[in-house]
Amino acid sequence: MARLNLLEETRFEKLPVSVYADEHIASKMIAQRIADLIKRKQEEGTNAVLGLATGATPVEMYDELVRMHKEEGLSFKNVITFNLDEYYPMQPTAKQSYVTFMHENLFDHIDIPGGNIHIPDGTLKKEEIASYCLDYENKIGELGGLDLQILGIGRTGHIGFNEPGSAPNSGTRLVTLDDLTRRDASRDFGGKENVPTKAITMGIGTIFKAREIILIAWSKKKATIIKKAVEGEISGNVPATYLQLSDHVEFVLDMDAASELTRFNTPWLVKDCVWDKEQIKKAVIWLSAKVEKPILKLTEEDYNNNGMAQLATEKGPAYNINIHVFNKLQHTITGWPGGKPNADDSQRPERAEPDHKRSLIFSPHPDDDVISMGGTFMRLVDQGHEVHVAYQTSGNTAVWDTDVLRYMEFAIDFNKSIGEDTKKLESIYEEMRSFLEKKQPNEIDLPEIRNVKAFIRKTEAFAGARYAGLEDKTIHFMSLPFYETGKTVKNPVTEIDVKLTMELLQKIKPHQIFAAGDFADPHGTHIVCFRIILEAMNRLRETEEWTKNCWLWMYRGAWQEFETHEIEMSVPLSPQEVERKRIAIFQHQSQKDRPVFPGDDEREFWKRAQERNSETAMNYDKLGLANYEAMEAFVRWKF
Repeated sequence: MARLNLLEETRFEKLPVSVYADEHIASKMIAQRIADLIKRKQEEGTNAVLGLATGATPVEMYDELVRMHKEEGLSFKNVITFNLDEYYPMQPTAKQSYVTFMHENLFDHIDIPGGNIHIPDGTLKKEEIASYCLDYENKIGELGGLDLQILGIGRTGHIGFNEPGSAPNSGTRLVTLDDLTRRDASRDFGGKENVPTKAITMGIGTIFKAREIILIAWSKKKATIIKKAVEGEISGNVPATYLQLSDHVEFVLDMDAASELTRFNTPWLVKDCVWDKEQIKKAVIWLSAKVEKPILKLTEEDYNNNGMAQLATEKGPAYNINIHVFNKLQHTITGWPGGKPNADDSQRPERAEPDHKRSLIFSPHPDDDVISMGGTFMRLVDQGHEVHVAYQTSGNTAVWDTDVLRYMEFAIDFNKSIGEDTKKLESIYEEMRSFLEKKQPNEIDLPEIRNVKAFIRKTEAFAGARYAGLEDKTIHFMSLPFYETGKTVKNPVTEIDVKLTMELLQKIKPHQIFAAGDFADPHGTHIVCFRIILEAMNRLRETEEWTKNCWLWMYRGAWQEFETHEIEMSVPLSPQEVERKRIAIFQHQSQKDRPVFPGDDEREFWKRAQERNSETAMNYDKLGLANYEAMEAFVRWKF
């Protein structure tokens, strides 16, 4: 019976999928499977031939293999590896090279013989590539093929670097990279313009010959493409769908990567559900969108025809369900994000008391506050709350080099105008200019350059907060140490980061905290900053009474937005407030027009925020609620 239930639950999935609670558990499981294969081959006296992948996804798997080698004696002397791909052209010593990646993450820490390692050569002359690729294929064939191929998946659906349009029988070859693939790689290269346009990759046909294939994926960013690969039709537009034709493939996912699969996203379509309040809310909003009707116009027939008959039977009649969900959504809307004084707050998202709150807005970068919740920020100030803003990092990696020279030239001219000696400034300026003329992609800036970039972001942050109505004494520029590497890859969080956060919290003792909850930030700064806040608060909650009455609200907007069913507080904005928010964002001049790290969204930050806020309001309108110009959305974190 359990087997039948699972088959029904996964009936939209066209290949085997294993879902784990998180990537840590999944990575250890895959590493153990690799170790078991290696040991079995050792007992047989043969080699284990592995196809390996690069990128962030398999890093923890490699860490676990290294641990097993060092602590459990797992030997790799009988292992032969073939990597999927390499950028072209690419020097093996470059930081972005997959040769460097594999040695840093695996090969330098285990006992694999150097001659057993095969990675496509990014230094070849173009006329040599065809014969090299054929030789690569022949080496795999001579060894009897790959015993196990590990795959990641790109957001274009590529496996290896087999981009959309790749043939299912393709072999190892030189390919042209998709623009989205290059954008995703831009952080490693210091900008998309520095990412190679080509790569050498194993073909889909080569991958298919492996006796076992495991594709791994973590995070919400992969959820959309995973759904297409697992549940979609086989198509050259999504090369990973070709894996549906294999009898030896398994997708291994964390919960986030699996979140858009039918059994998780709309489980009522494949099984009987436990209809709790959140599931009902999500399902009714989904139904409203599917049949394009406001919630209060949904009928029993709509429920029955769209897989929700169980809900109507158990919790109905349908109209009562509609009223309940409509009221829940209505109660999320408030023009009083700090709570409405002297009002019944039993149906409001925020408490009425105390009527004048201390609000602390944490901003991971110096502009996330106004981009993501600028309207709410100004509403809190206008309504008389004591508002503080804390900029957690300097943001100094996201300033153009040309801005540094411009500000230095201004400083030199200003000092000359007031009769100050400018020799030292001019000397530093010349040193900066000389460095920047020779600077390589992703090269760490001189300390003086990093300082100027931080000063630029700081002055813009102060300008934005002042425009929102704050005095300087409630503006806090934290510059947490974990961020200060001069690189897109940051240091691990230390005790200093947590203690600085605890000290600020103890000083302010806020009644409400706002923190960035859009963890799609491509550099991971948002989630790191959020975890620092949680650690600080969890420690303080052990001893400090004020923390028991402190609520934490998560905001989004810079990189993504909450789904409508997730929203617990929505703050409507008038056209005038939308304009004020836009001007506050404009104070961040270094991020205007073209930010250094735009991610995969080419819109300017102000435009992203404005259009996302407008879309949130339109979603509420389509559900039959009031039609506002824009809305900022929040979800409360439950400690």
